[in-house]
Amino acid sequence: MDRPLFVTQTPITTDELNLFYQIDRELFCFLIFKLHLEVTQSLLVMALWLWLEKIGYHNLVSKVTVLQGTVINALVNEALTCLQILGKDEPAIPIGGGLPLTKRLMQKDISLQMFILKRYTTITGIKIVLNNTCTRIFNDILQIVLKSKIMTATRGTTSRIHTLNAPLVLSGFPHPLFGTFDLLPRIENISLSNEKIWVQNIPYDDATNDDRSVFLTFSRGFHVSKVEVMYLFTTNYGDCVQNLTMGGNVVQGDQPLFAIMILKMVEIVDQILNGRRVAKLQINGKHIWARKYEPRV
Repeated sequence: MDRPLFVTQTPITTDELNLFYQIDRELFCFLIFKLHLEVTQSLLVMALWLWLEKIGYHNLVSKVTVLQGTVINALVNEALTCLQILGKDEPAIPIGGGLPLTKRLMQKDISLQMFILKRYTTITGIKIVLNNTCTRIFNDILQIVLKSKIMTATRGTTSRIHTLNAPLVLSGFPHPLFGTFDLLPRIENISLSNEKIWVQNIPYDDATNDDRSVFLTFSRGFHVSKVEVMYLFTTNYGDCVQNLTMGGNVVQGDQPLFAIMILKMVEIVDQILNGRRVAKLQINGKHIWARKYEPRV
């Protein structure tokens, strides 16, 4: 049976929220306190598994929870491999896809190649789960764990009280792939309304313009027009362009050497790149290079 759905977005209490995600919270605690995983690693693994549930790998968390600790540890290692491969340029894929236990558990096709081909879809999905779900359902657990670490580290020092009153920081964030993760202030049993935790949401509802943007470059001496760029992508990927900004002083007739294209769906980014960091395209004999747009920090 699939995880039940909230049928309405009426206000709920934190206790009700925690009860709904009780199994997820138990597994999160198991990763930290029994398997002794780093807190950040545990958080990212849970975000990955929750995202996989959203895209069709139903009941993954509940299936993992009933397994023996050694098997869970092996599944965690496969999850960490998935997370690591998202940041590699040309990763080697083992024969069989590299995720034998996860595939057997879910009885559904899944491989490391899938994460390469859907790199930015996956990164965006995990980022949204982290900030819309994990930050709420694991908040009290994270507060306890991080304060416990501070108390242990500052035992016997005069700065202990001051340190405990300082804002809690989760190491590993901002993450190079998944961005920031902001801990909420400690909250008790209060009503939460309009919270984006509903499991029936499309996994990429909250993708930002940056998530959906591609950076295009053109060869000097081969003028590529905005019309040509639009034609190239709409012909191959349908009505996919939300906005296209050509670089350079186009008003004065200078040749644009780059463009930033915001797409309507993050999935189109992966379709264009097809697992590569840079895709080489062509229109009317002129080359266009596409890569994921990365805003300057």
